[in-house]
Amino acid sequence: MEELNPQPASEIKTKRPLFLTVLCILTFIGSGLNFISSLLISIFFDTFRAVAGELAKTLDFPGMDMILNASHFFFVASFLIYAISAFGAYQMWNLLKRGFHIYTISQILLIISPMYFFKLATPSIADIIFSGLFILLYANNLKHLA
Repeated sequence: MEELNPQPASEIKTKRPLFLTVLCILTFIGSGLNFISSLLISIFFDTFRAVAGELAKTLDFPGMDMILNASHFFFVASFLIYAISAFGAYQMWNLLKRGFHIYTISQILLIISPMYFFKLATPSIADIIFSGLFILLYANNLKHLA
């Protein structure tokens, strides 16, 4: 006798919600661009410092002196953390709950790493708000993740 549903329940794919798709794409863009820039700065660290030093003489960017004094390892750590962030988003793109935990850990590391490398007393409020917002928005989609 023929079944009404030709696919077994285990083979039926769950559709990713549109909002989760948008969040993941935004994370791919943000983490991807930061991954690439941190990787390139890590590879061309001495050239970056020279060019940024010249720019700092003509342009007044807030925090430029801090970036110029950053260690090479800060940029290496940044590109690794952004890669982890993008990997977490990729896991959530595939509807895996572990991606949320990976993403959350990476965001916490992104908030505290400048405190460690630059000996800051407090984290950036903007980083806390932005990362916290994305974590909360992803958390609202946990019911769709397995």
